[in-house]
Amino acid sequence: MLVPERRELLLTRLHRDGRLIAKDVAAELGLSEDSVRRDLRELAAAGLCQRVYGGAVPASPAVADYATRRGVAVDSKARVAAAAVQLIAPGSTVLLDGGTTALAVVAALPRDLVATVVTHSPTVAAALVDHPGVEVYVLGGRLFKHSAVTCGAAAVEAAAGVNADLFLLGVTGVHPDSGLTTGDADEAAMKRALARRAADTYVLASSEKIGAASPFTVLPLADVAGIVTDAPPSHEVVARLVQLGVPVVQAAADPG
Repeated sequence: MLVPERRELLLTRLHRDGRLIAKDVAAELGLSEDSVRRDLRELAAAGLCQRVYGGAVPASPAVADYATRRGVAVDSKARVAAAAVQLIAPGSTVLLDGGTTALAVVAALPRDLVATVVTHSPTVAAALVDHPGVEVYVLGGRLFKHSAVTCGAAAVEAAAGVNADLFLLGVTGVHPDSGLTTGDADEAAMKRALARRAADTYVLASSEKIGAASPFTVLPLADVAGIVTDAPPSHEVVARLVQLGVPVVQAAADPG
């Protein structure tokens, strides 16, 4: 089997099964484990998979630049947002992450909602200007332009003064083995800092993020109150999450 054919086979298996174990694939194909690992390194360098211990899992498309992500899975994000806003109690204090799904949450908020929203996203804060009953606090710090959020020491210090009822967390990957991941180490640290300031953390996970992974761990699955997703209950990864005891909040097929 030629190298391009072998790598195409690896990608097909990866998307079919949701993960690859290098030693198992090597035994099946009669190859050395080093050859399979080399193939996985090349595929990962091309952004086609995410290497993990022992093999690989699908790479998340949500690590693209901010402008590109605004056009990805728009309907899926709207469904997740419609379900997520049901978690926001009137009068509560909510930490709202940055990113395109968080913007969809803002768009889905009831016009008469009275609440306090704390965010490290200038774009999310600006979108909340049109919600008269929502008090908005913006956490300052170094602007991470890829996701249009603040992070770093100043932002973490600002977050330390917040005590929230709910944190709506954005990630780029939700995987039963890799947990909750994102593409930048500093951004992952900021998300952890925010999660520590909320009584409950729910993950905003549109369907393209389910079963995918990125390089940096945000939190283990056991540390969140639930996953909000529009991926169906029959989805293999969703079923595995339920088996692991992770609460899943199912978004309706039509947010309207």
